[in-house]
Amino acid sequence: MLHCPKPEMHSKIWIESSVTLSPEEPLVEMPPSTKSGTLLRSSTGRPSPLGVSQLGDAVNFSLFSKHATSVTLCLSISGRSREFSKMESQMQEIPLNPKENKTGDIWHVCIENLPLSGVLYGYRVDGPEGWHTGHRFDKNLILIDPYAKLIEGRRVFGDNNEKMSRFLGTYDFSSLPFDWGNDYKCPEIPEKDLVIYEMSVRSFTADKSSGLEPSIRGSYLGVIEKIPHLLELGINAVELLPVFEYDEFEFQRHPNPRDHMLNVWGYSTMNFFSPMSRYASTGGGPLAASLEFKKMVKALHSAGIEVILDVVYNHTNEADDEHPYTTSFRGIDNKVYYMVDTNSYVQLLNFSGCGNTFNCNHPMVMELILDSLRYWVTEYHVNGFRFDLASVLCRGPDGTPLNAPLIVKAIAKDPVLSKCKIIAEPWDCGGLYLVGRFPNWDRWAEWNGKYRDDMRRFIKGDGGMKGTFATRISGSSDLYQINARKPYHSINFVIAHDGFTLYDLVAYNSKHNEMNGEGGRDGCNDNYSWNCGFEGETRDPAINALRSRQMKNFHLALMVSQGTPMMLMGDEYAHTRYGNNNSYGHDTAMNHFQWNQLDARKESHFRFFAETIRFHRQHPLLGRDTFLTKADITWHEKNWDNFDSRFLSFSLHEGKYGGGDLYIAFNAHDYFVKSVVPPPPSGKFWYRVVDTNLPSPDDFIVGGVPGVKKIYEMAPYSAVLLHAKP
Repeated sequence: MLHCPKPEMHSKIWIESSVTLSPEEPLVEMPPSTKSGTLLRSSTGRPSPLGVSQLGDAVNFSLFSKHATSVTLCLSISGRSREFSKMESQMQEIPLNPKENKTGDIWHVCIENLPLSGVLYGYRVDGPEGWHTGHRFDKNLILIDPYAKLIEGRRVFGDNNEKMSRFLGTYDFSSLPFDWGNDYKCPEIPEKDLVIYEMSVRSFTADKSSGLEPSIRGSYLGVIEKIPHLLELGINAVELLPVFEYDEFEFQRHPNPRDHMLNVWGYSTMNFFSPMSRYASTGGGPLAASLEFKKMVKALHSAGIEVILDVVYNHTNEADDEHPYTTSFRGIDNKVYYMVDTNSYVQLLNFSGCGNTFNCNHPMVMELILDSLRYWVTEYHVNGFRFDLASVLCRGPDGTPLNAPLIVKAIAKDPVLSKCKIIAEPWDCGGLYLVGRFPNWDRWAEWNGKYRDDMRRFIKGDGGMKGTFATRISGSSDLYQINARKPYHSINFVIAHDGFTLYDLVAYNSKHNEMNGEGGRDGCNDNYSWNCGFEGETRDPAINALRSRQMKNFHLALMVSQGTPMMLMGDEYAHTRYGNNNSYGHDTAMNHFQWNQLDARKESHFRFFAETIRFHRQHPLLGRDTFLTKADITWHEKNWDNFDSRFLSFSLHEGKYGGGDLYIAFNAHDYFVKSVVPPPPSGKFWYRVVDTNLPSPDDFIVGGVPGVKKIYEMAPYSAVLLHAKP
């Protein structure tokens, strides 16, 4: 029985799969084919839920558009054709009657006898004309439903034969629910215990050196195959670069300086509910992508690794008014979904740096964002989210900063999201820098950009940074010790996806972005890097030894800091992008994990990184959930005001936490420093665990080595960690 309202309002539509209707032709009744004809019956439908839903044996379609004057549902019952890019002219069209198929601002229709999976759909939407109005309706385009749960389009990542592929929504109500297993348990790792690994699904295994079959390289299944590496490294959370559907060919849709590149990072969302379909194995498409994403999450969870998604709600793929790429929101209701100033020549406000800004605090847009987040938690079991350029979420419809943005509060208070990690990148491209000031309701953590900059400056030897370095390494209490916030609300990082890799940070003074096609104008200029005496690759053993030492210094500093550490994929073997600090468009070895290089450095560089992570996770003094007090730490320092002092040492005291005291020292001078080691606690001795100046394996000794003298001579640009034990 059809469960749609107003069942008396039916229109019969014969669809002959062998008949092709042009977009201009009205729907007409045609005799059914004895083999393939399908009689569709449409009724008024329901306005809720938005998107596609199953109503008995029928399928309900619901779309929000406040300003549209007409909406037409477009269907392809035969599914994906070989000439997918030409499918628009082959779709059946069902105009919606605004008097019968509209409730408030919601357009809706219910269709009986539709297949329960494999149908492709979209909408033609028309409305007020005139550039000055701020609307961008175009009835010639078939648009993606913002609530589509699956997106069909190009099947294989970077397939030039499908470069100009269109994208359409699809659905699946016929598959059985995913089997998470009777013994499945979602990890609930306390925030204070997280060690985050930022990584790209595609780049992690796309390279031939991964040793995987070509069919699963760069896929969700590829990640599963490499879980043993993640476990050996010791991290317990992955932060995945965007995995929502996006178009990797977006730079190649019109001639421009970047039209040689593929978007491999994914910061250009097309739809907020659908997993990136070209991360499925063997070109499997959206259904396979959904299934394999769940398999990946299940496998990671079984290994005790949480999954955090990097989400981009600050802008979409639809670009600007000069070169628009209209696929969904722009053509459905531009003035609702985007920040628009009709009094300005450039009407789209651009706080994202990508041509448009999502209108996050509009009620309907806010509902979309919340529905999307809840869906990823309930359907895909993800553990949290990192919000790209999250300061955009703190702006009103006209771009004005808000002290208590509704969307930020709603995410913090939402019951479905209550156990999720929520992390803000607390800035945007409009200058709204909110590090330490992001509206948080004691829930939001932040990427601590000040930590990154201050750590880089001290360890490379800048003067006047010792006090700031001490503040950062001890938990950034100047930023986060307010209300009920905790040290773990500071996401500490030295390296992230955008910017230099760790190796490039110690090998390049300047960015080298010529391959991006913008004359080196893109990418950040303030890298606080130091090449250790030579720009780029060199065979000089002294320079290479210094670079190795500096990378270990950075990693040790990260792992002994109070707060939540995050590292970048590839830094565990010293990956280089050859000085490119904005490599978003290179689907090459520049971004791909080089597994052969990992193998070559497994017993040296990688070993140090893994052992340091393991020490961080095992020692109770390095994962605190409260800020340090005077009883917890002793600074062995008398030269706080000395601009030229680049040496810092301190002791962490076990107190009630146990685990044994730690003595930690950093020498950022270019000369040896004789460090006076304090006496160990009564009945204990100092054991040297780390000396970054020593070659592997002596740079990290598991359990430590005894015999530490009262004076420890520290080499230039080195760090030491001592552990007090009986």
